[in-house]
Amino acid sequence: MNFHVLTLFPEMVMNGLSTSIIGRAMNAGLLSIEAIDIRDYAENKHNRVDDYPYGGGAGMVMQPGPVYRAWKDLADRLEKKPRVIYMTPQGRTFNQQIAEELAQEEDLVFLCGHYEGIDERVLEMIVTDQLSAGDYVLTGGELPAMMMIDCISRLVPGVLNNDVSAEFETFHDNLLEYPQYTRPEEFMGKTVPEVLRSGHHANIEKWRREKSIERTLKWRPDLLEGANLSKKEKKYLEQLRRAKEIEEISAETENGNSESLLCKG
Repeated sequence: MNFHVLTLFPEMVMNGLSTSIIGRAMNAGLLSIEAIDIRDYAENKHNRVDDYPYGGGAGMVMQPGPVYRAWKDLADRLEKKPRVIYMTPQGRTFNQQIAEELAQEEDLVFLCGHYEGIDERVLEMIVTDQLSAGDYVLTGGELPAMMMIDCISRLVPGVLNNDVSAEFETFHDNLLEYPQYTRPEEFMGKTVPEVLRSGHHANIEKWRREKSIERTLKWRPDLLEGANLSKKEKKYLEQLRRAKEIEEISAETENGNSESLLCKG
Protein backbone atom coordinates (compact mmCIF):
# COMPACT_ATOMS: atom_id res chain seq x y z
CA MET A 1 0.00 0.00 0.00
CA ASN A 2 1.24 3.48 -0.85
CA PHE A 3 0.76 6.61 1.23
CA HIS A 4 1.54 10.08 -0.10
CA VAL A 5 1.47 13.08 2.26
CA LEU A 6 1.28 16.61 0.88
CA THR A 7 2.75 18.74 3.65
CA LEU A 8 4.83 21.76 4.61
CA PHE A 9 6.76 19.63 7.12
CA PRO A 10 7.96 16.43 5.41
CA GLU A 11 10.60 15.66 8.05
CA MET A 12 7.96 15.65 10.76
CA VAL A 13 5.93 13.08 8.84
CA MET A 14 8.80 10.79 7.90
CA ASN A 15 10.47 10.93 11.31
CA GLY A 16 7.17 10.01 12.95
CA LEU A 17 6.36 7.11 10.63
CA SER A 18 9.77 5.55 10.08
CA THR A 19 9.96 3.72 13.41
CA SER A 20 8.55 0.63 15.12
CA ILE A 21 6.00 -1.52 13.25
CA ILE A 22 5.38 0.97 10.42
CA GLY A 23 9.11 1.47 9.87
CA ARG A 24 9.70 -2.28 9.69
CA ALA A 25 6.82 -2.67 7.23
CA MET A 26 8.36 0.03 5.04
CA ASN A 27 11.74 -1.72 5.10
CA ALA A 28 10.05 -4.98 4.17
CA GLY A 29 8.34 -3.38 1.20
CA LEU A 30 4.83 -3.87 2.59
CA LEU A 31 4.23 -0.12 2.78
CA SER A 32 5.47 2.89 0.87
CA ILE A 33 5.28 6.30 2.52
CA GLU A 34 6.46 9.53 0.96
CA ALA A 35 6.16 13.10 2.21
CA ILE A 36 5.89 15.67 -0.58
CA ASP A 37 6.98 19.19 0.35
CA ILE A 38 4.39 21.65 -0.96
CA ARG A 39 6.98 24.43 -0.72
CA ASP A 40 8.89 22.79 -3.58
CA TYR A 41 6.02 23.81 -5.84
CA ALA A 42 6.01 27.50 -4.95
CA GLU A 43 6.86 29.86 -7.81
CA ASN A 44 8.78 32.52 -5.91
CA LYS A 45 12.36 32.74 -4.67
CA HIS A 46 11.36 32.50 -1.00
CA ASN A 47 9.17 29.40 -1.52
CA ARG A 48 6.24 31.24 0.00
CA VAL A 49 2.98 29.27 -0.07
CA ASP A 50 0.60 31.46 1.98
CA ASP A 51 -1.04 34.87 1.74
CA TYR A 52 -3.59 37.09 3.49
CA PRO A 53 -7.24 35.99 3.28
CA TYR A 54 -9.68 37.89 1.07
CA GLY A 55 -12.27 39.66 3.19
CA GLY A 56 -9.84 40.17 6.04
CA GLY A 57 -9.39 38.20 9.21
CA ALA A 58 -6.61 36.82 11.33
CA GLY A 59 -3.92 34.49 10.06
CA MET A 60 -2.82 33.37 6.63
CA VAL A 61 -4.24 30.96 4.05
CA MET A 62 -2.31 28.44 1.96
CA GLN A 63 -2.41 29.39 -1.71
CA PRO A 64 -4.06 27.07 -4.25
CA GLY A 65 -1.22 27.04 -6.80
CA PRO A 66 1.49 25.16 -4.87
CA VAL A 67 -1.02 22.64 -3.55
CA TYR A 68 -2.44 21.99 -7.00
CA ARG A 69 0.97 21.63 -8.63
CA ALA A 70 2.12 19.19 -5.92
CA TRP A 71 -1.02 17.11 -6.45
CA LYS A 72 -0.75 17.28 -10.27
CA ASP A 73 2.85 16.12 -10.23
CA LEU A 74 1.88 13.16 -8.04
CA ALA A 75 -1.17 12.30 -10.16
CA ASP A 76 0.97 12.33 -13.28
CA ARG A 77 3.48 9.97 -11.66
CA LEU A 78 0.70 7.61 -10.58
CA GLU A 79 -1.03 7.96 -13.95
CA LYS A 80 -4.37 8.38 -12.21
CA LYS A 81 -6.31 10.73 -9.93
CA PRO A 82 -5.77 9.21 -6.48
CA ARG A 83 -8.08 9.43 -3.50
CA VAL A 84 -7.17 12.63 -1.64
CA ILE A 85 -8.01 13.02 2.06
CA TYR A 86 -7.98 16.52 3.54
CA MET A 87 -7.32 16.76 7.26
CA THR A 88 -9.92 19.15 8.72
CA PRO A 89 -12.09 19.43 11.87
CA GLN A 90 -15.02 19.89 9.49
CA GLY A 91 -14.68 16.35 8.10
CA ARG A 92 -16.13 13.02 9.17
CA THR A 93 -14.61 11.80 12.41
CA PHE A 94 -12.13 9.04 11.64
CA ASN A 95 -12.92 5.61 13.05
CA GLN A 96 -12.04 1.94 12.57
CA GLN A 97 -14.74 1.40 9.96
CA ILE A 98 -13.32 4.19 7.81
CA ALA A 99 -9.83 2.75 8.31
CA GLU A 100 -11.00 -0.63 7.03
CA GLU A 101 -12.52 1.05 3.98
CA LEU A 102 -9.39 3.05 3.19
CA ALA A 103 -7.17 0.00 3.64
CA GLN A 104 -8.63 -1.38 0.41
CA GLU A 105 -7.02 1.42 -1.64
CA GLU A 106 -3.71 1.02 -3.45
CA ASP A 107 -2.77 4.71 -3.10
CA LEU A 108 -3.94 7.26 -0.55
CA VAL A 109 -3.01 10.94 -0.51
CA PHE A 110 -3.22 12.94 2.73
CA LEU A 111 -3.38 16.72 2.31
CA CYS A 112 -2.19 18.59 5.42
CA GLY A 113 -3.22 22.20 5.86
CA HIS A 114 -1.69 24.88 8.08
CA TYR A 115 -2.36 28.45 9.19
CA GLU A 116 -6.07 29.21 8.66
CA GLY A 117 -6.44 26.44 6.10
CA ILE A 118 -6.18 26.04 2.33
CA ASP A 119 -7.81 28.08 -0.44
CA GLU A 120 -11.24 26.55 -1.02
CA ARG A 121 -10.88 26.43 -4.79
CA VAL A 122 -8.12 23.86 -4.82
CA LEU A 123 -9.93 21.78 -2.21
CA GLU A 124 -12.93 21.62 -4.53
CA MET A 125 -10.68 20.54 -7.39
CA ILE A 126 -8.65 17.72 -5.82
CA VAL A 127 -10.11 16.55 -2.48
CA THR A 128 -12.28 13.42 -2.44
CA ASP A 129 -12.66 12.98 1.35
CA GLN A 130 -12.53 15.23 4.40
CA LEU A 131 -11.61 13.56 7.68
CA SER A 132 -11.19 14.78 11.24
CA ALA A 133 -9.22 13.35 14.15
CA GLY A 134 -11.83 14.70 16.57
CA ASP A 135 -13.68 17.79 17.69
CA TYR A 136 -10.66 19.95 18.42
CA VAL A 137 -8.25 22.13 16.46
CA LEU A 138 -4.55 21.38 15.88
CA THR A 139 -1.81 23.53 14.37
CA GLY A 140 -1.71 21.39 11.22
CA GLY A 141 -2.86 18.21 9.54
CA GLU A 142 0.35 16.22 9.95
CA LEU A 143 -0.45 14.59 13.30
CA PRO A 144 -3.94 13.42 12.22
CA ALA A 145 -2.51 12.13 8.93
CA MET A 146 0.20 10.16 10.75
CA MET A 147 -2.36 8.73 13.16
CA MET A 148 -4.62 7.61 10.32
CA ILE A 149 -1.75 6.13 8.32
CA ASP A 150 -0.67 4.16 11.40
CA CYS A 151 -4.19 2.83 11.90
CA ILE A 152 -4.75 1.94 8.24
CA SER A 153 -1.30 0.32 7.94
CA ARG A 154 -2.11 -2.17 10.69
CA LEU A 155 -4.84 -3.58 8.43
CA VAL A 156 -2.46 -4.27 5.54
CA PRO A 157 -1.65 -8.02 5.37
CA GLY A 158 1.78 -8.81 6.76
CA VAL A 159 2.33 -5.52 8.60
CA LEU A 160 1.60 -7.04 12.00
CA ASN A 161 3.58 -10.10 13.07
CA ASN A 162 0.29 -11.67 14.11
CA ASP A 163 -2.38 -10.70 11.58
CA VAL A 164 -5.08 -11.98 13.95
CA SER A 165 -4.35 -9.12 16.36
CA ALA A 166 -5.54 -6.56 13.81
CA GLU A 167 -8.94 -8.23 13.82
CA PHE A 168 -9.38 -9.09 17.49
CA GLU A 169 -8.58 -5.89 19.31
CA THR A 170 -10.25 -2.63 20.34
CA PHE A 171 -13.43 -1.90 18.33
CA HIS A 172 -13.71 -5.46 17.00
CA ASP A 173 -17.50 -6.07 16.79
CA ASN A 174 -17.87 -2.47 18.07
CA LEU A 175 -16.52 -3.46 21.49
CA LEU A 176 -13.54 -2.20 23.45
CA GLU A 177 -10.69 -4.62 23.94
CA TYR A 178 -10.57 -6.93 26.96
CA PRO A 179 -7.84 -6.50 29.65
CA GLN A 180 -4.40 -7.88 28.83
CA TYR A 181 -1.91 -9.52 31.23
CA THR A 182 1.63 -10.88 31.04
CA ARG A 183 4.32 -12.15 33.42
CA PRO A 184 4.87 -12.03 36.34
CA GLU A 185 1.82 -13.95 37.52
CA GLU A 186 1.65 -11.75 40.63
CA PHE A 187 2.51 -8.05 40.76
CA MET A 188 2.29 -6.04 43.98
CA GLY A 189 -0.38 -8.35 45.35
CA LYS A 190 -2.44 -8.42 42.14
CA THR A 191 -2.66 -11.74 40.30
CA VAL A 192 -3.53 -12.62 36.73
CA PRO A 193 -7.18 -13.85 36.55
CA GLU A 194 -7.32 -17.60 37.07
CA VAL A 195 -9.29 -18.22 33.89
CA LEU A 196 -6.40 -16.91 31.77
CA ARG A 197 -4.06 -19.39 33.46
CA SER A 198 -6.44 -22.32 33.03
CA GLY A 199 -5.59 -23.15 29.42
CA HIS A 200 -9.33 -23.64 28.73
CA HIS A 201 -9.72 -21.75 25.46
CA ALA A 202 -13.53 -21.67 25.44
CA ASN A 203 -13.67 -20.23 28.96
CA ILE A 204 -10.94 -17.72 28.11
CA GLU A 205 -12.84 -16.54 25.02
CA LYS A 206 -16.07 -16.22 27.05
CA TRP A 207 -14.27 -14.24 29.77
CA ARG A 208 -12.68 -11.92 27.21
CA ARG A 209 -15.98 -11.23 25.47
CA GLU A 210 -17.70 -10.48 28.79
CA LYS A 211 -14.89 -8.15 29.83
CA SER A 212 -15.12 -6.36 26.47
CA ILE A 213 -18.86 -5.86 27.01
CA GLU A 214 -18.28 -4.62 30.58
CA ARG A 215 -15.63 -2.13 29.47
CA THR A 216 -17.72 -0.86 26.58
CA LEU A 217 -20.74 -0.33 28.84
CA LYS A 218 -18.55 1.57 31.32
CA TRP A 219 -16.42 3.70 28.99
CA ARG A 220 -18.15 3.82 25.58
CA PRO A 221 -21.83 2.82 25.93
CA ASP A 222 -22.53 4.61 22.63
CA LEU A 223 -20.75 1.79 20.79
CA LEU A 224 -23.10 -0.90 22.08
CA GLU A 225 -25.89 0.10 19.70
CA GLY A 226 -23.87 -1.29 16.80
CA ALA A 227 -22.20 -4.14 18.69
CA ASN A 228 -22.31 -7.64 17.20
CA LEU A 229 -23.51 -9.76 20.14
CA SER A 230 -24.86 -13.28 20.46
CA LYS A 231 -28.14 -13.94 22.30
CA LYS A 232 -26.24 -14.99 25.43
CA GLU A 233 -24.08 -11.86 25.25
CA LYS A 234 -27.15 -9.63 24.85
CA LYS A 235 -28.63 -11.27 27.95
CA TYR A 236 -25.36 -10.67 29.81
CA LEU A 237 -25.40 -7.02 28.73
CA GLU A 238 -28.95 -6.58 30.05
CA GLN A 239 -27.88 -8.08 33.37
CA LEU A 240 -25.02 -5.59 33.56
CA ARG A 241 -27.36 -2.71 32.75
CA ARG A 242 -29.86 -3.74 35.45
CA ALA A 243 -27.05 -4.09 37.98
CA LYS A 244 -25.77 -0.64 37.00
CA GLU A 245 -29.24 0.90 37.39
CA ILE A 246 -29.67 -0.68 40.83
CA GLU A 247 -26.23 0.60 41.86
CA GLU A 248 -27.04 4.13 40.70
CA ILE A 249 -30.43 4.14 42.49
CA SER A 250 -28.74 2.87 45.66
CA ALA A 251 -26.08 5.58 45.44
CA GLU A 252 -28.74 8.29 44.95
CA THR A 253 -30.69 6.98 47.96
CA GLU A 254 -27.58 6.99 50.15
CA ASN A 255 -26.75 10.55 49.06
CA GLY A 256 -30.31 11.64 49.80
CA ASN A 257 -30.22 10.11 53.29
CA SER A 258 -26.85 11.76 53.99
CA GLU A 259 -28.16 15.18 52.95
CA SER A 260 -31.24 14.68 55.13
CA LEU A 261 -29.11 13.86 58.18
CA LEU A 262 -26.92 16.90 57.56
CA CYS A 263 -29.98 19.15 57.39
CA LYS A 264 -31.34 17.72 60.64
CA GLY A 265 -27.96 18.12 62.27
